[in-house]
Amino acid sequence: MALELQSTPAAPAQREPAESKLKALLNMNLGGSGGVTGKDRMFFTEQLGLLLETGSNLHNALEALKDQAPNGALKGVIESLLKDISEGRSFSYALGQHREVFTDNYVNLIAASESGGFMHEVLEQLLQMEEKREELRSTLMSAFSYPIFLLAFSVGVVIFVLTVVFPKFGPLFVSIADQLPATTKILMAMSDGIRQYWLYLLGGTGIAAAVGLRWTRSESGRQTIDSLKLRVPLIKDIFIQLYLIQAMRVLSLSLSNGVPMIEALRAARDVVENTVFKRFIDGIHDLVEEGRRLALGFEQADFIPPTVKQMIATAEESGNLAKVMLRLADYYERELGKKLTTFAKLVEPLMLLVMGTVVGLLVSSLILPIFKLSRAVS
Repeated sequence: MALELQSTPAAPAQREPAESKLKALLNMNLGGSGGVTGKDRMFFTEQLGLLLETGSNLHNALEALKDQAPNGALKGVIESLLKDISEGRSFSYALGQHREVFTDNYVNLIAASESGGFMHEVLEQLLQMEEKREELRSTLMSAFSYPIFLLAFSVGVVIFVLTVVFPKFGPLFVSIADQLPATTKILMAMSDGIRQYWLYLLGGTGIAAAVGLRWTRSESGRQTIDSLKLRVPLIKDIFIQLYLIQAMRVLSLSLSNGVPMIEALRAARDVVENTVFKRFIDGIHDLVEEGRRLALGFEQADFIPPTVKQMIATAEESGNLAKVMLRLADYYERELGKKLTTFAKLVEPLMLLVMGTVVGLLVSSLILPIFKLSRAVS
């Protein structure tokens, strides 16, 4: 289906200007308060693809979308896109002015589709990729949210018992202080310490949290944490598979739509939030720029599974990189889902066991002294 696009040649992805960077930093999108969310971008992509597929030209499709925009921020972005297109600029150039909303991968794919006349197909593929990403994020959240809730609840119960319950029994235990179990003595001391020095404890916890947060945001902190994600047993497989899914899906989509390998690698680098993995992709990028094989970069990384190395090498020789990368992304997405389900099934009973042990210790530390008091009274 022929699309009525602007005559200006498709522009490759460009680095965002300083104004766009500042806008992204301050989260000041045109057209209203707040930013354009991932759901807003999915709405924009899906609706624009449908309008183009039904025969609307790009300008009319954007006009219709402007009226349907769910919030002011997205409406402001669409108005800016319309302004650029009306001035004769390409759609990819217009999208490139909003890097806080549209990634390099998004812009590159649109640029490739403008010259080929298959923009609605690319938009559908981008939508599918966004949906896959959202499904993966939901899977991760569901796997970790319940254990985190149990941990927070356990800490809350312990603090409540130590600060509210134990002090009420303190006077009763004075007469048998030398007969109290060791656990009761320790917990009573902790209770007294928390109640007397709660302000210092709260301040110290706040300072420690602030220092820790600042360290995690520093270059050395990010490097250390990102390195641990790829090295610590049990969790490294989860993160390696997650980063492979993200990178492979972007590379497959880019290469299958005619985006040059160099640009595809840059786009894949941008979607991965790990400095070590980014350096790995940078190394592949440098090798490809030197005219060497893509598979060589995978072979040099010790954390990449041997199966991936072999499949990439075979696919590069046969010219089926895009297809193989998509299959790898789908395979590891299924494997990650299974791994997270197993992780949740193992962690939940373990957390319940820890909670039961802690609560049992607290209760026994109260009940045993009461039994001794009742015997003394009788």
